[in-house]
Amino acid sequence: MVRRRAAIVAIFLTVIMAGYLIRLATLQLVPSLAQPAVQTLGKHNDWKNKAAIQRQRNLVLDSGRGDFIDRYGSAITGESYSALALFPVESEARGEVAELRKLAKLLHVSYEQLVNRWDGLKSADFWREEGQKAPLSLSMGQLAGLSQLHINGVKVLPYHNRYLPQFNARQAIGFISQHPEWLEQAYGADLASGKRKLTDEIGGAGLEKSLDTLLRGNGPTSVSFFLDGQRHPLQGLGLRVFQPDSEYYPLKVKTTLDLKLQQQLELYADANGLKAGAIVVLDAQNADIVSMVSRPQMNPQQLDRNEVTDWSNHALQAVAPGSIFKLVTEAAALEAGVVDEKEVFTCSGKYGKYGLTCWKQDGHGSLTLEEGLAQSCNIVFATLAERLSGYELYQTAAALGIGAPAGWHAESAFGPFAGRLRLLGEEEDGQLFAVSIWQQLQDKPTLDVDGGIMAQSGIGQRDVRMTPLQAANLVVTILHGGQRLEPRIVSEIRYANGQLMVELKPLQARQAGTPIHARTAGMLLEGMKAVTERGTGRSIRDGLWPVAGKSGTAQTLLSGKERVHQWFIGYGPTNTPRYAVAVLAENRSPGTSNQATKLFRGVMDIIAKR
Repeated sequence: MVRRRAAIVAIFLTVIMAGYLIRLATLQLVPSLAQPAVQTLGKHNDWKNKAAIQRQRNLVLDSGRGDFIDRYGSAITGESYSALALFPVESEARGEVAELRKLAKLLHVSYEQLVNRWDGLKSADFWREEGQKAPLSLSMGQLAGLSQLHINGVKVLPYHNRYLPQFNARQAIGFISQHPEWLEQAYGADLASGKRKLTDEIGGAGLEKSLDTLLRGNGPTSVSFFLDGQRHPLQGLGLRVFQPDSEYYPLKVKTTLDLKLQQQLELYADANGLKAGAIVVLDAQNADIVSMVSRPQMNPQQLDRNEVTDWSNHALQAVAPGSIFKLVTEAAALEAGVVDEKEVFTCSGKYGKYGLTCWKQDGHGSLTLEEGLAQSCNIVFATLAERLSGYELYQTAAALGIGAPAGWHAESAFGPFAGRLRLLGEEEDGQLFAVSIWQQLQDKPTLDVDGGIMAQSGIGQRDVRMTPLQAANLVVTILHGGQRLEPRIVSEIRYANGQLMVELKPLQARQAGTPIHARTAGMLLEGMKAVTERGTGRSIRDGLWPVAGKSGTAQTLLSGKERVHQWFIGYGPTNTPRYAVAVLAENRSPGTSNQATKLFRGVMDIIAKR
């Protein structure tokens, strides 16, 4: 009898469990197949969809991405503040109308504007002012007022905003964005394994791109607000925060930039009408990048490709250098022994071949090599270039950094980096000759390069291209007696707890070509002093610091119209050089005064006041 009862109980329990299993299968499978793929909120019958509704009510408070600081520890990216979050709660569950009106007043909008925006939410979102991408930073007064309100679906939350309102060095730091194609190319394996999603953000340019694998960290910090299937708050559950548990992330990347100087130069460039071009300031002692300004200026929060927004870094783009290249031509001539510093040249204004003329129509008359540089005489430097072989000019140009990216890089693994690392990944090589001529010179260094090509190249025209970073580093190389350094923009990377991850030490450049002699470098420095004392740069002779340098103007075309690139590169103060500066003003109208020369003087005066 007992056994029979036990068997009946066992059968009964089995039937109940089977019923539960059938019900579970029905819930899991049947509604999913029966319901349409897209449904209106509040009308779901599928328990999985209802659970998904709850999961969708989360909000990212901090992406977990590493931030950048300047050389003194000031934040370049990343600020934390209190922001207002709205969750998609049904209107009848939000609270009293009087409370909502108080909220609207605190946000400086009408009651109707508040309700309309709230009703339009499909998922949780922060309150933003019209036209702004970043959430509104709540004032102390707004926070005090919000603490007195009792409204469901409204929460004050800590938010970490990546790009500060006064965000500077934009092209150097770069940007992040959602870009599935870039993600698939860079992180195909992580996407396949589920470690990354196509909706993740990725560094698109600058340091954000070159250091992306480190900056992405351990994942975001988010908060969930629980609602039922009818979008009513689930009482007692409140908010739940999901945060990666790590003392090491997010990282801090210490740059070599001086944020205060960067801000000053950004304002100075705009105030003085630099529409397109760049300003690069290097520490003369170690070639560290102290400031890098690029125009037009990129807005990292408005990267719609349909907009006329140039997010390329003009400090890293190679353009025709014009007469600043005469420093290279003089160095090559001195190194090859085809000129004596005391030689006297005659300039009548015309070269006599190739249609080449001097910028001074009536000519400079008789002048020495130093005066030729001071007066930027085309005839002198075309003459020197034709005395050189193509390979001699190339060798000196390569030794001074033309034809290869200048920025700091590592060819093999070090620290946390698995392979080759180039911090300034967008930096262009620059060039001396057309690719076809250089390829021939590699196989036959004795190749006879056409005299017209040599003459035009010697004055920085034809196929010669340089970046502003290369130009500034050219000055540093001359100041160091011909020893070339690699400009850094990052000095170290630290974990969140302050522990050092890796130090990127100053590097001497991998030498291409034989370095110029210290005596040659000394003669170039004297010639640069002559430029500002009595030559083409004498208009900037007076200022807070005595400076030396070289101006340049290069002919170019823009949409079929004649334009000129205006340059000035140099250093200061002349007796104890502290900074090397390159200024490029692109696509200026022919015949206009050299804007780069004026800007150079202003940049040096700003630095001198610090």
